Amino acid sequence: MAFWWVNHKQTRDYEVQGEYLWSPKFNQNGARNQSYDNMVIARPGDVVFSYADGQISWVGVVLADASTSPKPMEFGKTGIYWSDEGWHLPVAFQKSAQSVRPKDHLAKIAPKLPAIYSPIQSNGNGNQGMYLTAISDDLGELLLALTKTVLAVADSDTETASTVLQQLTDIDQLRISVEIPETQRAQLVKARVGQGLFRSLVLLKHPVCRVTGVSDKRLLRASHIKPWKDSDNFERLDGNNGIMLSPHVDALFDQGLMSFEDNGRAIFRSDLNKDVLEKWAIPPSHSASPFQTGQRVYLKMHRERLDAIGAYRY
Repeated sequence: MAFWWVNHKQTRDYEVQGEYLWSPKFNQNGARNQSYDNMVIARPGDVVFSYADGQISWVGVVLADASTSPKPMEFGKTGIYWSDEGWHLPVAFQKSAQSVRPKDHLAKIAPKLPAIYSPIQSNGNGNQGMYLTAISDDLGELLLALTKTVLAVADSDTETASTVLQQLTDIDQLRISVEIPETQRAQLVKARVGQGLFRSLVLLKHPVCRVTGVSDKRLLRASHIKPWKDSDNFERLDGNNGIMLSPHVDALFDQGLMSFEDNGRAIFRSDLNKDVLEKWAIPPSHSASPFQTGQRVYLKMHRERLDAIGAYRY
């Protein structure tokens, strides 16, 4: 996962609502522009911070690689001097919990800005010549914390305010920890927001949802089998401690309402209304392929949560 900053005051509303970024391929004089070239460097899963009117108010996740596309008709007279052909980058945006004025946090932000192709000037004003610019992991993580953003693709339960707060607290603690090596610290932060090394390792284990069979990675969550809060730092990054699930299945799994036998058979907590399974088209007797040896250790602990209450085994 990489972090990006987009300056798009003129087109922000169109792009956020339409879930995309668009730029011409070249400057008006035909010269290359690094901030336009970045459109084809961004990859699915990367995070984009939207800057307009002096604030970062939206955060997005890249959904697919950029492709050649005509200038959006909704731009109208905006960018009248831009060429009619450019790059279209699909990005799903969500409103940040806290809007942030970079000027108010320059002391923290300025040291983390890139030496060249910076998205803002030293006084905090936007850099008009820059559109999409790459920023460091340190700055990206700082902006996630400042905007109090928990990405919609997060790997664990993000449904309640208390859970969101806990996730942000975990990230802050990781960022300031001096006991964890810098490289591992960065990997742990990304794992906490459902990205990076952990997600990649889980995808290698089984790249589809165990229940629905959905293989579109944009629609899957890398869920920890042993909860993040109960895991040590090794377990938090261990691909064996993960399973790819569709969001509605993840909601059941993460809350301990369902689990899996080692042979892949789904089991459900006894107090789960069968009506939920019917409406979500989840067969109560569903069985997937067997889990790998490393995953079975974590699954045993996950099943024990159900056994304490009582589980159906169809």
